[in-house]
Amino acid sequence: MERTEEQKANYGLIGKNISYSFSRGYFKKKFEAMELKNHIYQNFDLSSISEFPTIFKNTKNVKGLNVTIPYKEEVMEFLNDIDDAAKKIGAVNTIKIGEDGLKGFNTDAYGFKKSLEPNLKKHHQKGLILGTGGASKAIAYVLEELGITYTFVSRSGKNNGYTYKGLTNDIIKEHTLIVNCSPVGTFPDIEQKPDIPYQEINEEHLLFDLIYNPEETAFLKAGKENGATICNGYKMLEYQAEKSWEIWNQK
Repeated sequence: MERTEEQKANYGLIGKNISYSFSRGYFKKKFEAMELKNHIYQNFDLSSISEFPTIFKNTKNVKGLNVTIPYKEEVMEFLNDIDDAAKKIGAVNTIKIGEDGLKGFNTDAYGFKKSLEPNLKKHHQKGLILGTGGASKAIAYVLEELGITYTFVSRSGKNNGYTYKGLTNDIIKEHTLIVNCSPVGTFPDIEQKPDIPYQEINEEHLLFDLIYNPEETAFLKAGKENGATICNGYKMLEYQAEKSWEIWNQK
């Protein structure tokens, strides 16, 4: 018997200008490998979070959603329930749709922790988080869990952080873990990098960029040239995607 549209299990990513998305390609391959012919993963490109309810009007049998920039915080008001960790982080990137409605989770924290830990050394006691968006909250949550002191860096110095202009050579020397959570350096603007004193980075440093396209951002390249250990966001995305799949399939 031919499967009807209603029997299809629909999943997707909500965000803005997300044609480049990692998730759609990843889950398409995953569903093919698992021979889940009735599973579909698509992008829901919303110009405003107010369009969120239209997803359920226009698409039947939505089972799970991922959430990316700029809606990880704004989407929370539409949810019936939020997992404790996501509540503490203050951002949601995974939504499970069940009989009790929509429940939010944060798998960014899980993905970041799993991909960061193999690169950590004992001297990585202090970190800088570049950017203050939804992703930066998950990073802060993980660093707190790992006992790493951190300070945010932004243009305005919000969250009691440093401004980019206020970063001194000594601050860079002291903070041997630097995580880029800003979109600076993402394709197609691959020549750009966060404005920090790269000349003070050395082999003691670990630079982690949440960006995965390009594979080696200008930020990571500058760190590598000075002897730093570098890591991009690809493994983090794989880990968080697998965690999302696990959540969607929990009974």
